[in-house]
Amino acid sequence: MAKVTDLTAQLATPIAEAAGCTIWDVEYVKEAGTWFLRVYIDKQGGVSIEDCEAVSRPLSDKLDEADPIEGSYTLEISSAGADRALKKPEHFRQFMGAEVECRLYRPRDGRKEHVGVLTNYDESGTVIIEVAGVPTTFEKKELAQVRLYVSF
Repeated sequence: MAKVTDLTAQLATPIAEAAGCTIWDVEYVKEAGTWFLRVYIDKQGGVSIEDCEAVSRPLSDKLDEADPIEGSYTLEISSAGADRALKKPEHFRQFMGAEVECRLYRPRDGRKEHVGVLTNYDESGTVIIEVAGVPTTFEKKELAQVRLYVSF
């Protein structure tokens, strides 16, 4: 059987495209005893509440038909956000040259968070960022998360 996230992405893709959006990511997580199926969408120029609604209603119907999840869950459709997590190779390719924050499982140089310009990514998950002109390499096993960095 296909993973819930993969099946949801398959069902959501044509619905999102009809609304002028793309699927950024799908998560199926348990928080405080409740299961959440989260679909993150993206759109050139930003995602509106109307975009979320245009995906939510038909996707909910499709999920009811396919019934891939036993038990109850909460469906959430939202924007990937300005500080979106980069998880897939295409995410890294899209944001090459952008400022990112690499969060590590263990501190390096006394810090778990490193901010720099994304200069390279390879299929093994190695990320290279430039911090103050110095290239810094992080292996996949070190990285808890890589997000776009937003400064105000």
